[in-house]
Amino acid sequence: MNATASYSSDDVRVTINKHGARQYTRMSYPLHSGIFTEVETKNHILHFNLNNEIIRAKGKGKDWPHPHEWLKRNMGNDWIYYSTGGYTGVFEATGEYYLPNLPYKTNGMLGGNPFSNEPVDNLIQSWPETLSAILNNTPDLPIHVSDFLTNALTHTSQDLSQKADRLFSICGGRSTVLPPDARHVDYNVIPITISTGCLYKCRFCEVKNKLPFAAKSNKEITSQISSLKNIYDKDLLNYNAVFLGEHDALQTGPQIIVDTLSLAYEQFHFNQSFVSGCKAFLFGSVTSLMNTPDTFFKDLQQLPFEVYINIGLESADQATLDLLGKPITTQMVTDAFMRIQDINDRFSKTEITANFVIDDDLPATHLPAFLELVRESLPRVKPKGCVYLSPLKFGQPSRSKTFGFNRLKVLSRVPTFLYIIQRL
Repeated sequence: MNATASYSSDDVRVTINKHGARQYTRMSYPLHSGIFTEVETKNHILHFNLNNEIIRAKGKGKDWPHPHEWLKRNMGNDWIYYSTGGYTGVFEATGEYYLPNLPYKTNGMLGGNPFSNEPVDNLIQSWPETLSAILNNTPDLPIHVSDFLTNALTHTSQDLSQKADRLFSICGGRSTVLPPDARHVDYNVIPITISTGCLYKCRFCEVKNKLPFAAKSNKEITSQISSLKNIYDKDLLNYNAVFLGEHDALQTGPQIIVDTLSLAYEQFHFNQSFVSGCKAFLFGSVTSLMNTPDTFFKDLQQLPFEVYINIGLESADQATLDLLGKPITTQMVTDAFMRIQDINDRFSKTEITANFVIDDDLPATHLPAFLELVRESLPRVKPKGCVYLSPLKFGQPSRSKTFGFNRLKVLSRVPTFLYIIQRL
């Protein structure tokens, strides 16, 4: 395991290979997992991964929006601002204590625009200057600290952007949407594309591509995993989760899914990960779920993964399904919802979750049909099998819609949260 080394002076403290939490843990104060290097000055705290690439940053001054809020940079080179919410009840709405504010237009009903805050934007742009000042102005730096600073400065904004492009090239494109269940690992997933496109081309969808569904070959998947291993490099030690893309990986078939998970576990050395446990996330459709045999879920029980499969149901009302351009029937939605309950009850290492839409302009029959499914059809409260509600309109936070969501959450007999669409 990477040994920790520290250096401190009156102006700076550097902790190389600082050991954080060994799993993603929901806390009402910042608790970061994994092994990272922390650089703290009078004005900033910066975190770097095991490849010496910046991954987190926060200000310490009175002009920083909140002392518990921070910036995170993901492998897609997006900066994400984690806020305490702006509205009350963030945990009740999302299942998380902190709200990811994203630098692109999404469907979130909460939050604001922290990137318009000057100290936030300045820190994203100026963190290299902080490292350079330490390197150039601190006498008698230990060699391991100066080496770290020199290496970290080679990973410029341009370099990090180019690395993200290489990641997208390996996977055949950017992961434009991650399953909402990826919140269980703070969206720290390695993307493996095992199929492209989706079965349905729903009219309402703004995040999926128009490609027809096509499965990848075992050779293509094996090549991807090899390339991903190289690009994540030393920081693989901080990963324990994969996203099997794209938009209906469940349709790819049981054998390819099981083989991919087994190979990923071996090649990414998840058994040596600093972060405990293994998780896999993927999307499915009503059709792929209903066509998947029980033997698949029995096979998943034998793997070292907890597997989360997210199914887009959208509505139990035919008028709404027709309006959305989703080519399924209410009977198919009902049958899929009931199978979800059955699988969740019987298989401990698989959790199947579902998405529904919410919007003021949907037919009046949409919400009653939703409540009939998530309340009246269930004899008791279920601890498993989250339902995620997604606003149709992007970039329109709304307090009134949040109150409407809260009413549905209280009535639902399955865990119910907002789906904040996030990409990698």
